[in-house]
Amino acid sequence: MTNKNAKIAVYPGTFDPVTLGHMDVISRGADLFDKVIVAVAINISKSSLFSAQERVGFIKDAAKDLHNVEIIQMDGLLVDFMNEIGACTILRGLRAISDFEVEFQMAAMNRKLDAKAETVFLMASESTTFISSRLVKEVAGMGGKIDRFVPTSVIDPLNERMSTDS
Repeated sequence: MTNKNAKIAVYPGTFDPVTLGHMDVISRGADLFDKVIVAVAINISKSSLFSAQERVGFIKDAAKDLHNVEIIQMDGLLVDFMNEIGACTILRGLRAISDFEVEFQMAAMNRKLDAKAETVFLMASESTTFISSRLVKEVAGMGGKIDRFVPTSVIDPLNERMSTDS
């Protein structure tokens, strides 16, 4: 049973694949909130390289030492998911001004859908500001080393997937 006074944040995303930038936000969020639920979204407007179950598994492995972090697959509206699990906050990471424009629009839409939906933005750590799932996939697809950009559990599956998709 969840403590009704617990501050629960949801960190939604496709995480295809999860990066060290994502893990930085998850770890820092875990320090700020009683519980962080990483919501692995099924995004119908994006074609994912990895299945939702694979993405959940990668994050579970990378976050295994974060005891107040839970990873769940999510389908549907974020605000509905938040109400189901009793979350009070949407956690999002920002790397650049361009991220803010998109995130601001999403935060405003979530507030229109549910006035209780608050969004908290964490600035990316300096060491991760340039990392994105898209760029990591590009580097892997060209045979580059990705070990500085993704959790260990992602390296071999991503390299294998990108070598067979090329």
